[in-house]
Amino acid sequence: MESLDPLPSPTPSAEQYPTPAGIAAEVAYLAHAKGDIDGRSVVDLGCGNGVLAIAAKLLGAGPVAGVDADPLAIDVARRNAERAKVDVRWRLADVQAIHETFDTVLMNPPFGSQRRHADRPFLAAALASGRVVYTFLNAKAEAFVRRHVESASGRITDRLPYAFPIPHTFAFHRDALRRIDVILYRFEVGKR
Repeated sequence: MESLDPLPSPTPSAEQYPTPAGIAAEVAYLAHAKGDIDGRSVVDLGCGNGVLAIAAKLLGAGPVAGVDADPLAIDVARRNAERAKVDVRWRLADVQAIHETFDTVLMNPPFGSQRRHADRPFLAAALASGRVVYTFLNAKAEAFVRRHVESASGRITDRLPYAFPIPHTFAFHRDALRRIDVILYRFEVGKR
């Protein structure tokens, strides 16, 4: 996972920060241990360089898709998957355009730091398309996340705090590395 190429020109408004390889591996192993990867259909919403989708496929997922609205991200993800020798279906699309159901959703969406509520379309798409969801969300949004998941008949089963490392990526960044408090949620979606 460490050898995967990052996005060469991330976009600030899309909050295209990489999911660190070690954290991606932890999420994939957790999902695998819970029975949410092996042989399951998986989608990585807002896939960026494809690290979560590729990790799922390496751990034995069934069909895996990666979705991103950035054509450059899809190109990088496709090359990374070829290098990792895994078969992932990459889709250039907005996450709100996904209308199929997957067993498992993995995602590291924007946290809404640059564009208020940027995480909401991702959360809505995950609730609509997944049976089980693993997502990183800003720790400050925990009350909203709980209400939103529960109002969609979902149930949060796991909550793991992380200090997510954000490297100096954009001109407005002041620190070489900043840690943002996020929570990795696992929730089960109650399909109506």
